[in-house]
Amino acid sequence: MKLSKVSFSIAEYAAWAPGLDTQEAWLKWAKEPCAIGTDSEPGVRAMPAMLRRRAGFLGKMALEAAYQCIGAQKNIPTVFCSRHGEVSRSLEMLSAMAKGEPISPTSFGMSVHNAIGGLFSIARADKSNNMAIAAGTSSVENAVIEACGLLEDGAPQVLLVVYDCPLPPAYISFQGSDDQAYSWAWLMERPGESVLSLAWSGKSETSGQKADTLAAGLEVLGFYLRGDHALERECGHQRWLWSRNA
Repeated sequence: MKLSKVSFSIAEYAAWAPGLDTQEAWLKWAKEPCAIGTDSEPGVRAMPAMLRRRAGFLGKMALEAAYQCIGAQKNIPTVFCSRHGEVSRSLEMLSAMAKGEPISPTSFGMSVHNAIGGLFSIARADKSNNMAIAAGTSSVENAVIEACGLLEDGAPQVLLVVYDCPLPPAYISFQGSDDQAYSWAWLMERPGESVLSLAWSGKSETSGQKADTLAAGLEVLGFYLRGDHALERECGHQRWLWSRNA
């Protein structure tokens, strides 16, 4: 079966989740995964307060990882990736509509899938390419392919930000994995000495589907942090093969 593939290197990375706010903590988690809570949120001190107040818990996690990863660097295209996005905000607005209550324009503006990336670019006065990706259980892989496309088009580096949190109780039946609150960012560049590759193909009919144990973003992050040689994921009819050369 034919495989397609993209390859890249990671110049910098950052990750944030409640109780996991250092690289050392994340390395320990990668070796011994534990449940991640929702009992704290990042300060996002690098963003002006007026803009920071617009972001909710999910957005602040994404922004914290993004700022930690690239600091004050500009002119870097960004790809923000979240499978569910601001579902909690959307649910609050739908509930308000059902009760005949007014909807907050700010909540509406921040509920769309590209809102966090837009807020990041506004705060930094950065006009670089900015996009948002949601592709179900294959969201992370599709975001990586998109980022590699930007590199191939000539961008020296691309910032990938992956983030999600558990669905609200009203949507819990649609939660297909052990979703937890997390965010991470990779500053991606063209392949160098240490290379990660992502290959994909259609899934064989005889291939077994393993049960989800972690959200896709956490599974991929764990693969990267542990230095694993390979990771295989199957999502619907798609088979994804992650690997590294060093």
